[in-house]
Amino acid sequence: MAKKDEAQETQEITAPGFNPTGFFKETKEELDKVVWPSRQQLISESLAVLLMVILSASLIYLVDNFFNWGAGKVFGP
Repeated sequence: MAKKDEAQETQEITAPGFNPTGFFKETKEELDKVVWPSRQQLISESLAVLLMVILSASLIYLVDNFFNWGAGKVFGP
């Protein structure tokens, strides 16, 4: 009978289904592990990302204009 109880307990643990209480408990536990950035770190890293996006967009714009100019010289009127 001990084996049957053990098997039933294992089956209950791995039974499929959604448990909202357990989900929110586990979510809170995981969020407690997160190392949140300081305000200064958040601002400086956000500015770094914006700067890189602006530089990348500018480079793509310049390369596009260069190829448009070249195509105009080759295929233009």
